[in-house]
Amino acid sequence: MQIAYASFTVNQMVHYQARLDATFAALSDVTRRGVLEQLGGSDASITDLAQRFRMTLTGMKKHVSILEQAGLVTTEKVGRVRTCKLGLRRLEEEAAWIEQHRQLWNARFDALDKLVEQLKRKEKADAQRKSR
Repeated sequence: MQIAYASFTVNQMVHYQARLDATFAALSDVTRRGVLEQLGGSDASITDLAQRFRMTLTGMKKHVSILEQAGLVTTEKVGRVRTCKLGLRRLEEEAAWIEQHRQLWNARFDALDKLVEQLKRKEKADAQRKSR
């Protein structure tokens, strides 16, 4: 029974990491971030998005596909028009991951600041001893 539990835990971590990877990959491109901002205001067709970002339909379809795979955008085809809108997925897991790492780096920088202060005090004390 423990093996099944361990397997479940590992699978959850793999799924979590894959989702983070997909989201951060999708957000790594300036055009895709722009598409998300645009869709935050209103839904748009792929044609409208392609015109707005001055790119080909094929190029915009690729960007939208990456956003869709990450769950950040959904599309619906009605007739010949494919309309894009923001996906239902929120970025809570990604925000939590960023916050966890921000806290880690803040702790490291605080420790570094303390070390620098200690070294400065030691250097000042050593200089005072030498001047006597």
